[in-house]
Amino acid sequence: QVQLVESGGGLVQAGGSLRLSCAASGRTFSSYVMAWFRQAPGKEREFVARIGWSGGATSYADSVKGRVTISRTNAENMVFLQMNSLKAEDTAVYYCAAAPRVSFREADYDYWGQGTQVTVSS
Repeated sequence: QVQLVESGGGLVQAGGSLRLSCAASGRTFSSYVMAWFRQAPGKEREFVARIGWSGGATSYADSVKGRVTISRTNAENMVFLQMNSLKAEDTAVYYCAAAPRVSFREADYDYWGQGTQVTVSS
């Protein structure tokens, strides 16, 4: 069982930066692939980024590539999403998720946080 709690969202101007954090409970954190998804108003939830068990095997959605960096600290059970050069279209609720294997598919992620709102003003 893994419980996830996101933080770090907020209101930022276009071009600005935010760093999202996800705190995970449980001693098996390092055995999970971690990812960030987001859901904009009126849209389906979409994949943003993922990171492998030891911090490698990162992958990003084309829409955020070059602007976003995912990282993790297994010793502290934390996952981060550094977002730079934010755009209005990045406005969404951002969710942290955990899966037992590498995947882009939402259905493969067993554990989810409650989400944190990111609003980018243009």
